[in-house]
Amino acid sequence: MNITALDWTVLIAYLVIVTAIGLAAGYRVRRTSEYFLGGRRFGPWLMIAQSFGAGTHAEMPVALAGAVYTAGASGIWFQWKNLFITPFYWIMAPVFRRIRRTTMAEFTEDRYGPWMAAIYIVFAICFFVIETSGMLKGAGKVISQATGGTVGVNPIVVAMTVMFILYSFVGGLISAAWTDLFQGFLIIVLSFMLIPLGWSVVGGLAGMKASLAPFRFSLSTPSGIGPWVILMLTINGLVGIMAQPHMVAAVGTGRDERTCRIGMFYGNYVKRVCTVGWMLVGLIVGAMMAQGRGDAALLRDPENAFGFACRQLLFPGALGLLIASILATNMSACSAFLVDSGALFTEGLYRRRLMPDRPDHHYLWVGRVSGLAITVIGVLYAVFLIQSVLYTFLLTETLATFVGISVLGGVLWRRANRWGALASLLSALTTNFALYRLKGQRLDYWDANVFLAALLAGIAALVIVSLLTSPEPAEAIGSFFGRLETSSDDEATRPLLLVHLLHVGRAARQRGLRAFRADLGGFAVGWLMVLVLVAATAMLLAM
Repeated sequence: MNITALDWTVLIAYLVIVTAIGLAAGYRVRRTSEYFLGGRRFGPWLMIAQSFGAGTHAEMPVALAGAVYTAGASGIWFQWKNLFITPFYWIMAPVFRRIRRTTMAEFTEDRYGPWMAAIYIVFAICFFVIETSGMLKGAGKVISQATGGTVGVNPIVVAMTVMFILYSFVGGLISAAWTDLFQGFLIIVLSFMLIPLGWSVVGGLAGMKASLAPFRFSLSTPSGIGPWVILMLTINGLVGIMAQPHMVAAVGTGRDERTCRIGMFYGNYVKRVCTVGWMLVGLIVGAMMAQGRGDAALLRDPENAFGFACRQLLFPGALGLLIASILATNMSACSAFLVDSGALFTEGLYRRRLMPDRPDHHYLWVGRVSGLAITVIGVLYAVFLIQSVLYTFLLTETLATFVGISVLGGVLWRRANRWGALASLLSALTTNFALYRLKGQRLDYWDANVFLAALLAGIAALVIVSLLTSPEPAEAIGSFFGRLETSSDDEATRPLLLVHLLHVGRAARQRGLRAFRADLGGFAVGWLMVLVLVAATAMLLAM
């Protein structure tokens, strides 16, 4: 089908509503604390929506449906790689509030000094550019396919950018958070609206199983993604999440620490549930092709699978709703990234190093303009450089992991110093890219064994070089860990499990494990919810 007048009506209504919400919410933003961090007063629903929106991008259903179409249900682990670290979000979240900073660059300077912060800023800008480009390219692929190729991918990328810039430029994180709350519902619609339509076309699960090989319904097979790859993807996410440059804004802006925990865990858990919907779309497309219900030439690029399903299955009006939902996934995340990249440049570099002691409204405009400039670079990267959305996504995750060695190591181990942090980053990057060069693969490729070699090289370098060189100044270390020990709610001393993970017994000597009651209770509930999701998905595939 082609896009109809009804579809255009739905699309225009979406754009008007989301822009009105963003502008209304951000109209009164006058200070950098509001623009960059929303005043740190968001409630649980806004925090859930913000974590869900910032962490769910349009390239994800595109990449995952393509991976499942190619490899079967086991392709879900490209997104579920963070499933088993989701319970850890409950114990990570308070750290982002307790550091009491605007960006992770300031966190890095507090822990390792100014020149390590400069290195982090370079990484963070690359992260925002590559991640934004992947989101835009992924959405462009789906919309182009869904409209029958009548509009090219790159013009769609440019058009989407103009849309989300308008309200983000005006209202900052407040606008981004309120639009995330509205757009979160559309993202859930995107994840599941194709399934009942495709279900009837292919004859339900029985029809899919009659059309596809049995291995395509296994969550872990040698021909797809085995336990070893799942383990490496899990470690990749666990280490890298701490270093991602948008985490302070996405996680640390709740009105109290419990709200930050709720937002980070439940926002990401909803994303894991939506991933099941994306997986089923990939299986449905595979069954449609096996049953001769489509032209195989249309899917020479497997990442066109999601867009193919849209075009084949949707009816007038529904296609417009789905395109609006795709825009929602992009605009929610890209708007947050625009604000976060502006905060990174302004608070991490401009205010501290280039132009201190200027009026606050000066920094507000610098944040707006710098975020816009970094976003434009991301658009150029999407238009001219991206080939595979999936590998682009994994590249940013892996780069974050190599930086995360020193970030997580700096929280867990007081002896880690700036020389060890620098050595860990250089060792991991050199090992990673050198091995891919020797294997003749693209530098944005991802291989579990190469990742492990690079990770071990980085950890070894952090430990060895830190032990061989002078420790960080005692005053700086004391101030850094003093903030992590002090609650950001009421300034009482409350230990965090993540900070004391290497010496739990020492921290719990007086009060026992009750000292970590808030950490352990939510952690246990998180694991229960994760196991229920895996079991329910396995049962669905085995029916």
